Amino acid sequence: MAAPSVTRGLARSTQLLSSQVVKAQASCSVSQRRQYMGAGGEKKSTQLKKMLLSPELEFIMEAHSGISARIAEEAGFKGIWASGLSISTQLGVRDSNEASWTQVLEVLEYMNDASDVPILVDADTGYGNFNNARRLVRKLEDRGIAGAAIEDKLFPKTNSLLDGREQPLANIEEFALKITAMKDSARDPDFCVVARVEALIAGWPMEEALKRADAFLDAGADAILMHSKKKDAAEIEEFMRLWNNKGPVVLVPTTYHTTPTETFRDWGTALIIWANHSMRASVKAMQALTKQIHHEQSISNVEKEIAAVKELFRLTRDDELKAAEDKYLPKA
Repeated sequence: MAAPSVTRGLARSTQLLSSQVVKAQASCSVSQRRQYMGAGGEKKSTQLKKMLLSPELEFIMEAHSGISARIAEEAGFKGIWASGLSISTQLGVRDSNEASWTQVLEVLEYMNDASDVPILVDADTGYGNFNNARRLVRKLEDRGIAGAAIEDKLFPKTNSLLDGREQPLANIEEFALKITAMKDSARDPDFCVVARVEALIAGWPMEEALKRADAFLDAGADAILMHSKKKDAAEIEEFMRLWNNKGPVVLVPTTYHTTPTETFRDWGTALIIWANHSMRASVKAMQALTKQIHHEQSISNVEKEIAAVKELFRLTRDDELKAAEDKYLPKA
């Protein structure tokens, strides 16, 4: 029999260990709430799924960094599109999978930390076959990302809006099984997988677009993103008519931007993505500003036209750091 002092020591060690486990679980719970929960205490993934299933037309705004995500949220958007083109552009590389998926994940982590609304990421083709895609889902979930949109083309991807480029499509069955693998791998049942159909982009007939949309919805996709680069929305209108509300449809009206928003409502569209406009606006502003400063060799004429330094401090929540310093740093 163990000595009483030994027994008391073991009991004390067990008690301490139990206390530490409880504290660790509580800490993890707080961290998870901050990472996965949006405003109102609802999971970000659940918020995105509700947007896809809403009877009202919903909108999400492109972002490509922590600060652009915060700006989109402050503007009132209920969700964010993490654009592959915009993220690649802000990294200074082409939208041809030149930025690795781990580099994209790092950007997404900053974006999610900076905003309380759900993020739907442009996940290109899933960065490889079903195995790459299902691993991607786990890593996105780890960072609190609400969903991923993948396109039925081949890796490495070719941007859909490039002129005169071949747009080879993936095998329907293989891509459908990739969607199933992603849904099966998700630990969160509300994690959304959006299947982006590129048949119209690649010049295939409407029958092919409908065939693919049917297969991908049957495979478990939460919504179909039907893409077009026509200057008008005629082929999208035809798809919506023939699709007949079989499942939620996401549209990206970058090229057919003159189509009235009310038309999308009339078609029964679930979600509209404003896909790359923050990046394009910032590029144009930077080009004009840097050209002016270089020409004038002075900043006196630009100060009133740009954000104040204090606005940068506000957007990055310097007030929270000040409050934390007052709480956690010893007083002088």
